[in-house]
Amino acid sequence: MNNSPVVEQVLPPWGNSETCNDSGFRPDGLTLELNQPEVVPQEKVMLDVSSVHFLEETDEEQLSKRILVLSRTNKVRSALELLGSMELSGLRPNLHACNSLLSCLLRNGLIDDGLRVFEFMKTKKITTGHTYSLVLKAVADAKGCDTALQMFSKMEKEHEVEKGFDAIVYNTMISVCGRVNNWLESLRLWRSMKKNGHTGTRITFCLLVSIFARCGQNELALDAYGEMILGEFEPGKDTIQAVIGACAKEGKWEFALSVFQSMVKKGLKPNTVACNALINSLGKAGEIKLAFKVFDTMKSLGHLPDTYTWNAILGALYRANRHDNALRLFESIKRDQDSQLNSHLYNNALISCSKLGLWEKALQLLWQMETSGVPVSAASYNLVISACEKAKKPDVAVQVYEHMVHQKCIPDTFTHLSLIRVCIWGSRWTEVEEILNVAGCTGCIPLQCSYTRNVLKRQDFFGKEALRENAQPRSPTGRENKGFDASELEKRLR
Repeated sequence: MNNSPVVEQVLPPWGNSETCNDSGFRPDGLTLELNQPEVVPQEKVMLDVSSVHFLEETDEEQLSKRILVLSRTNKVRSALELLGSMELSGLRPNLHACNSLLSCLLRNGLIDDGLRVFEFMKTKKITTGHTYSLVLKAVADAKGCDTALQMFSKMEKEHEVEKGFDAIVYNTMISVCGRVNNWLESLRLWRSMKKNGHTGTRITFCLLVSIFARCGQNELALDAYGEMILGEFEPGKDTIQAVIGACAKEGKWEFALSVFQSMVKKGLKPNTVACNALINSLGKAGEIKLAFKVFDTMKSLGHLPDTYTWNAILGALYRANRHDNALRLFESIKRDQDSQLNSHLYNNALISCSKLGLWEKALQLLWQMETSGVPVSAASYNLVISACEKAKKPDVAVQVYEHMVHQKCIPDTFTHLSLIRVCIWGSRWTEVEEILNVAGCTGCIPLQCSYTRNVLKRQDFFGKEALRENAQPRSPTGRENKGFDASELEKRLR
């Protein structure tokens, strides 16, 4: 029976040292009787003095090197026990050794032990920004962004800890927030960083631009980019592409174009997304020539135009009122890259047909959409009806409407208004009555709507005596309808 005296001594709470079965240095007899809280200050442990390993080597640098080697080879238990033995002997490991051990514990998933070592390092005042970054990143990975933010906020309030913060710590937390798209906390961290006198690094600004652009905060992304340039940091390819996208969305096409051109001059290769964003922005601004120059540059860089590229180009041609060119380009896409056709491209072509009144071409495109399996929305049918309206083809418009209903596509307000206009022009009074009744019942066109009244008044609907003596043509639903008094309808519209 062992009758050796037992001594109670205050030691750092290493705990959980039995989790790794390594074969490195181990002072026999060190027994730890601890619970496993998340963050523990110094604990009391019971040691059997007769079995405690007293270190013959007392050179702190040599012992620190041993901890360093054990940590790098993942000898977790041995490294922890050596650290505990040094503490017993009144010896202090250096910063490099402690950071290495901390990193070893965290990468092996021993979060609680890592936090205990972290507390020990704070007590001994041997922490750096790298120390805080290791801990915060591990906590974020294990317990989520919110927990890491809570820990960071607590550290910020501790004066001694806050003095050890540097740009690396802030970068770590900004990156953690970016992974969950928490741009508000990223912004707060950026402001706190500047308030506390820390200068952002290239990584800081690259992270901020990326996060803000990804979260749709384009003005903030451009602000971060501006500070990056003022700080004379060289933006990377991803950062520049994010800036181009942010500029495009904000309508700042001149700035976007200058960034794009500088990127190309530096030998960087903008990706397809950045090219598409710039083409789209230039098209919206009516800069059709510049849009095509970027398109040519895009092809020279080896990028193949995709659906978004063609959509941006067709949109640019439409906004420049070059509808014939838009239709020719669409036919070229259909001939050479049929697989890229989708409802957006078809609708762009239908818009041009609508503007030019090419109802036959519009019907052809509608038939192609249906036979090729491309989804046909109410907007597509509306554009075909609008083309019939432009061409003064009420009979065809009504047939398209009936086909639309037959295809179980629900007409909307624009469908009914376009039909009303073309039917009034063609004196299709019964159809007008039917459309108003159906639209009024479904709520698509409120009869008290000022726009509805204006449409009818512009067509002199209420002054048409023919309405009272209409010839009862077939309605859009195929039913015969009784005539009605225009004065009654006018009362309902008031």
